[in-house]
Amino acid sequence: MKKIVLSAAFAVIGTFAMAQQKPMMHKKDPAQMEQKRQEKLKMMQTELNLTSAQVAQIKALQDKKIAERKQNAPQMQAERKAKMEAMKAKREQWNAEMRQILTPEQYKKWEAKKQQNMQEKRSKMQEKQMKRMPAKS
Repeated sequence: MKKIVLSAAFAVIGTFAMAQQKPMMHKKDPAQMEQKRQEKLKMMQTELNLTSAQVAQIKALQDKKIAERKQNAPQMQAERKAKMEAMKAKREQWNAEMRQILTPEQYKKWEAKKQQNMQEKRSKMQEKQMKRMPAKS
């Protein structure tokens, strides 16, 4: 029994520790983003043989799109929060119904399996991210 409690405690602590290591939203440096934007514009200019007027029009269009995104950001965040709350309510209802169907032992076993699956998915996602990250020199 002690081993199970200890294992569960380590799993919870490990999950919180990993959650603290990497933020969910990756905010990029605005100067770096602007530099990438300029590089893409130059690339488009050479590949598509754009005139300077066309480049200016594309840049204006991009500026318009960025302004729209900034304007709509609070609404999008509110919608996302509402969706997350709805999903949480559905998940809690599902768990309550499962708790009524399963015996306490079965429910504990089912919860443990869910946690194990979630941990496996996290580790796979981390491996996938590590493969995509460029090596720092």
